Amino acid sequence: MTITFDDFLKVDIRVGRITRAEPFPEARKPAIKLWVDFGAEIGEKKSSAQITRHYTPDGLIGRQVLAVVNFPPRQIGKVMSEVLVLGVPDEDGEVVLIGPGHDVPLGGRLF
Repeated sequence: MTITFDDFLKVDIRVGRITRAEPFPEARKPAIKLWVDFGAEIGEKKSSAQITRHYTPDGLIGRQVLAVVNFPPRQIGKVMSEVLVLGVPDEDGEVVLIGPGHDVPLGGRLF
């Protein structure tokens, strides 16, 4: 499927920093609850991610990640997910988070 550049611009992808992470044992598949700070304009948002193969909650604190911030909130178990944290699958299909290679200002938009 082909999209236009204007279609791409509708997806608001921003950089945030994980400020808090907790196990999410109630999830159907192993997951971690995340709180991500996107800076003053957007603030802190919650999400959950099936990233337990490569990450621990403590190891995620302070990591910068990219996330879609303009999807409507979605109920995932007992968590209202407000953003979609982005990742790509490794060779086994397990999610590896996407983030900038260097620290950048929170809330910066991907173009």
